[in-house]
Amino acid sequence: MYAVIKTGGKQYRVAAGDKIQIEKLDGNPGDEVKFTEVLMVGGDGAVNIGAPHVAGASVVAEIASQDRGPRVIIFKKRRRKHYRRRNGHRQDLTSVTIREIRA
Repeated sequence: MYAVIKTGGKQYRVAAGDKIQIEKLDGNPGDEVKFTEVLMVGGDGAVNIGAPHVAGASVVAEIASQDRGPRVIIFKKRRRKHYRRRNGHRQDLTSVTIREIRA
């Protein structure tokens, strides 16, 4: 059984036992998180598509760790204009392990 959930402005296809990295959620490692924005539930040949969400469906996950993503360098330059700007960014991420899908 699998589900498509929406969190942090992105959509993820998850199944029980999957480990994914999503945008930062509040909580400590070991805490339980419940995703209620389930867009689709599938498996066993049947697919249930929500409009926009599947009624009564949820995905239960456990926070594995709070991480930071890779460093991204933003460099802007205009040639012959003496203009250079350098900026960096590291996104805060949360690693979660999907425990179960409740349909």
